[in-house]
Amino acid sequence: MKRLFDLSVSTLGLAASLPLIVGTAIVVKKKIGNPVLFKQTRPGQYGEPFELYKFRTMTNETDEEGNLLPDDERLTKTGQILRKYSLDELPQLINVIKGDISLVGPRPLLMEYNDLYNDDQRRRLDVKPGITGWAQVNGRNAISWEEKFKLDVWYVDNQSFMLDMYILYLTVLKVFKSEGINQEGHATVEKFKGTVVNEH
Repeated sequence: MKRLFDLSVSTLGLAASLPLIVGTAIVVKKKIGNPVLFKQTRPGQYGEPFELYKFRTMTNETDEEGNLLPDDERLTKTGQILRKYSLDELPQLINVIKGDISLVGPRPLLMEYNDLYNDDQRRRLDVKPGITGWAQVNGRNAISWEEKFKLDVWYVDNQSFMLDMYILYLTVLKVFKSEGINQEGHATVEKFKGTVVNEH
């Protein structure tokens, strides 16, 4: 039922938002440049890798040694607007149609994080990742990694069709309010380095 819902809604959503997608692509090409799409390998269900699609929000500027500049120096004003209204996420509807991700589920993070999760946090990989999720509507990037993962695992244990509908409803509200886009003190979000366990 969830897959049928994902496929139906994402297909209709892609068709309905096509003018917006084309317009966004033109703006990205003009303001940020090629490639218009940002592709990155992310972990899907059970950690299986797939290619995630997003509109580019950053430049590829590097320092003298060829290393990418910090996010806050590469994130453009156009990119900030795209992130504010989640327009950079629109190409992920293609990922949903392909079956890589769902509309609702834990956000697919970086592959390198897979080895940093503790046993409980790793359970977030037991379900298909999503464009939006329980952590996204309860703080997004404004909460700590540990809090996000607790919310993700809660979703894994409590997922249902009605919960997904509720999360989608809250997502629409969050997008209009532009809440929790950035982590305090960072242009986007600080990288996860593993959960530190305090020993007494």
